[in-house]
Amino acid sequence: MEFAGIITEYDPFHNGHAAQLAEVRRAGARCIAVCMSSGAVQRGGVPVLPEEVRVRAALASGADLVVAMPAPYACTTAEQFAAAGVHLLTALGCDTLAFGAETPDASRLMQAAALVQTEELQPLLRKKLAGGMTYAAARAEAAEALVPGMGMLLRTPNNILGIEYCKAILAQKAAMTPWPLPRWGAAHNGSAGEHNGIPMASASDLRRRPLEEWGPFVPASAMELYRQAAQDGLLLAPWRLETALLALLRTRDPKRFGQVRGVSEGLEHRLAEAVRAADGLEDLYTRLKTKRYPHARLRRLVLDAALEFPSELPLPPYLHILGAKREALPRLKNARLPAGTSLSDLMRTGEAAARVAALHSRAVDFSSLCREKILPMGLAFTAKPVVL
Repeated sequence: MEFAGIITEYDPFHNGHAAQLAEVRRAGARCIAVCMSSGAVQRGGVPVLPEEVRVRAALASGADLVVAMPAPYACTTAEQFAAAGVHLLTALGCDTLAFGAETPDASRLMQAAALVQTEELQPLLRKKLAGGMTYAAARAEAAEALVPGMGMLLRTPNNILGIEYCKAILAQKAAMTPWPLPRWGAAHNGSAGEHNGIPMASASDLRRRPLEEWGPFVPASAMELYRQAAQDGLLLAPWRLETALLALLRTRDPKRFGQVRGVSEGLEHRLAEAVRAADGLEDLYTRLKTKRYPHARLRRLVLDAALEFPSELPLPPYLHILGAKREALPRLKNARLPAGTSLSDLMRTGEAAARVAALHSRAVDFSSLCREKILPMGLAFTAKPVVL
């Protein structure tokens, strides 16, 4: 390992993330690049913390480069999220991909990744789906039927994402080695714990807590950034997100919901009816809910419909650098995609780049409406990179 990569949101950056960066450095990485969600997050919303704060927290705790995961890829399925991240980090030149997993066994995760792409799995998967199961549950049962023991790997959230990383490495023939690390102290979406005497809490747990309770679970340098962001009115204001999202949905032509990414089986009609009747965001999600679709998928569907993200997108066509330590910047000379700190310059590198940059900017402008203090438009183009 010489140049390691990590795909993440850091919303917020916490002690577990700092421990992961330290472990990657101890393993010999001379440079660590982070591909960080920008403008949107995979749970179907916008980040609690502004981008610059998350970038500064990462650089202060051991990252050397932070590259954007553009918004249209940041709020999509685990498969598409993983494919975009692997593509960007491979283009940057990373030789290793580090990630957390409940089962930190690279060979087993790669075996599972190969299995779920086999033709013999597909009829079993379709049969399970026809019975009304969610995709994740159906795939796990189909895999278990073919190779006993594989189903267990496909039932836990970090393993599922790790397997998608492995799938992307295989599909893209990426010159990158997967390196799964154990989750320390706190499970995804679980309660707080401890590792080597250091308090640990997952990002989802911290987002449920008031900011004043974050202190023991995040690095001191990060906590200082978070307090300043709160003082400046830059944290997510859920009531603004709710109003902005519902306002956009109510102005959309319901006939266009059928073109939204992820829509199938008449879900566009259900969405149109829910938008007309919902008196709030949670009510909207409740009206959309079915046994077939997990909550996260419906949240992403709602955001996609509001921002009109298309159903088909190429893999990210550029490397937008959000932050870096000066000594890491020469790495960009060897990048296999257009790379730079100016989104304006990057969007001029081709038709696909112009399209993706415009969609990303739309999401950033939406996110700017959802802070306690409303921010101006155009921040995707005017925000300065963080260089230390």
